[in-house]
Amino acid sequence: MREPAPASRTALLFRRLTVRLGASRLGRRGASLLAVAVIGGFSAYGMVLGGHVEEAREFVVDLGDVAGTMAGFRVKQVNLSGQNHVTPQEILAAAGIKSTTTLLFVDADATRARLEEMPWIASATVRKFYPDRIDVSVVEREAYALWQYNGQIQVIARDGMPIAPYSDDPRYVSLPIVVGEGAEKRVGEIVEALARVPPIRDQVRAAILVADRRWTLKLRNGIDVRLPETGVADALVELADLDRDKKLLTRDITIVDLRLPDRVTVRLSDSAYEARMQLLKAKAKAKKGGAA
Repeated sequence: MREPAPASRTALLFRRLTVRLGASRLGRRGASLLAVAVIGGFSAYGMVLGGHVEEAREFVVDLGDVAGTMAGFRVKQVNLSGQNHVTPQEILAAAGIKSTTTLLFVDADATRARLEEMPWIASATVRKFYPDRIDVSVVEREAYALWQYNGQIQVIARDGMPIAPYSDDPRYVSLPIVVGEGAEKRVGEIVEALARVPPIRDQVRAAILVADRRWTLKLRNGIDVRLPETGVADALVELADLDRDKKLLTRDITIVDLRLPDRVTVRLSDSAYEARMQLLKAKAKAKKGGAA
């Protein structure tokens, strides 16, 4: 008859552990927790030796959640506040909070950092309350403007951060529109300049950034207003005065050029140009006939 093989070190360790746990004062729950920890430690160690470091980390976290749940620290209550555009499900997913999460293994700072990576969230606060509660408070960015570039329209914040694709949400309908590469980074300057001149602002359909140097305003009636690189505020006030006194923006023109500080140049529409040429010819003919 073959003799039984000698027990391995691991088997001996578990045998001794069982004896000690049975004789200790830890009780069933404490014994179970310690056994889970030891078994998990050996499993994770084996994963690391096998080159599966990331899998080992996830395994240890999951195992920790099991142990924490057994100890009574499973998260049972999550209080959310401050969210408007972001759903509770999106917040929980970004925070990594699941039905099996235990409070012991929640890193509040790391959770906050993950939440602040979400486009809509400007800042977040994460607080742990033992044994089983987490409070999450977020401050969302405000939708400031729409940015059109490369055929796509994004909702952006005041700092130019794209926070959502454009949709037919009623909250986005009245937002100012900026167009072009780099326009999102300079959106504040043109929106604030227009806000100081409401009669012009209310006629603007979009502001187009040209060569990252200056703005051209596309008005709702089709007129383009070419603004200077500097002195935008003064140019807008001048345009408002011309429109008030001369009804400039209701005339049959296509372009108002304000790029030079000492003059305003306008371009007539094709039909207005033809009509003007006919008028000049008629005047010239009449003058010639009168001289004869």
